[in-house]
Amino acid sequence: MKTIKSYDELFNLLDLQNSITVSFHHHLRNGDYVLNNTMLKLAELNIRDITLAASGVFPCHKPIVPLLNNGTISSIYCNYLNGPVAKAVSNGALEGKLVMQTHGGRPRSIEAGELVIDYAFIAVSAVDKLGNANGVDGKTVLGPIGYSISDSIYAKTTILVTDSIIDELSFKEIDSKNVDYILLLDEIGNQNLIQSGTTTITKNPVSLKIARDTIKVIEDTGYLKNGLSFQTGAGGTSLAVAKYLKQKMLDGSIKGSFASGGITGYIVEMLEMGLFEELFDVQCFDLDAVASIKRNKNHHIMTASEYANPDANPIVDKLDIMILGAAEIDLDFNVNVTTDSYGNIMGGSGGHSDTAAGSKLAIVVTNLVKARTPIVVDKVLTKTTPGSSIDILVTEYGVAVNPLREDLILKLSNSELNIMTIQELRDIAKGLVGQESTSNRDGKLIGYVEYRDGSIIDKLYSI
Repeated sequence: MKTIKSYDELFNLLDLQNSITVSFHHHLRNGDYVLNNTMLKLAELNIRDITLAASGVFPCHKPIVPLLNNGTISSIYCNYLNGPVAKAVSNGALEGKLVMQTHGGRPRSIEAGELVIDYAFIAVSAVDKLGNANGVDGKTVLGPIGYSISDSIYAKTTILVTDSIIDELSFKEIDSKNVDYILLLDEIGNQNLIQSGTTTITKNPVSLKIARDTIKVIEDTGYLKNGLSFQTGAGGTSLAVAKYLKQKMLDGSIKGSFASGGITGYIVEMLEMGLFEELFDVQCFDLDAVASIKRNKNHHIMTASEYANPDANPIVDKLDIMILGAAEIDLDFNVNVTTDSYGNIMGGSGGHSDTAAGSKLAIVVTNLVKARTPIVVDKVLTKTTPGSSIDILVTEYGVAVNPLREDLILKLSNSELNIMTIQELRDIAKGLVGQESTSNRDGKLIGYVEYRDGSIIDKLYSI
């Protein structure tokens, strides 16, 4: 293992060829510098036909757009794709294909030898003198680095990229035995931009109504009880559900077993109030959550495989309740969080289909209409999560239960909530804004939506 202080020195030691696969993780989110710096340096060396295997691509990665157009990057594997790179891919910039994986599907494919990584460039906040690493010590803390662990173990060559080498780590996430090189730079990213997007509780009255009705659903279906396990996203409505759940748990002296997933400071607060016994964390959505890991002994880190790999008895399979979002949901309860209704790529499954499949109660929370666009549609443009995994839809107009869940229909039969069919919700949406537009899927094939088991559940087309 060797410590190196420049890309030029590192690349002189590597046998770089065309058609390599290079991987990155997204724990720095919109504050990441490592992906851009590495890919631009590879482009300077005229390395072509690269497969980019990044767990997430964000707006900050705009500088690599020209590398799609000039053939440096030919294919992309990722779990989440947003911003200028997503726009370029939607417009057909990739020579090869885009493969949208899930948070659990990615480590499954790496560990199964389906996605073979030549060089893993792993941003870490600190490396000790033995070459072990984590994401919570050092200068640029980023939280657990669970999405990089399979890369570190299975990549042909593993390079840690850091701005801090210290004497001793508080704990080890990456073992030195899996490390080939350490690249010590002045900066790896801006940790203040880890909190990107909507990570605050909504104040919108309609969204708050949806959150309150969601808690009523949880209560009426019998899941508001001691020992409950819970996960939610970091969106405004999802966090409002957590807020109301917290109050219900306090009022009823209810103590949950664990919360999991990407963790926010709000979920940390629930741990510290004694509302959950443990947190299982694969990434942090804000710096309050990052700080908690060293402060709270029951705030546990986990790998992406431990989180959601369907072949690894993951945490998602032990979830009682999961709160999900949707860009579209159709009459068969299929959910789209990959494209907008016009086909523009704007996200990806992340853990959406993993948690929906694993949890006992998968609830989609959404406004019925957003920006004059119906969210409940006849058929989603892009299937991200199959309807067989979705149990309940909560909107401001009413609650729809998947007909496959006859047990939930029975439990909600006497509920005070406005229980409707999803067809009735679709009709209301049509009455408000008209029929959804029929989007063009006649463009060229640009990629695939891969389910967590590796099967292809939909295709992506240029716009």
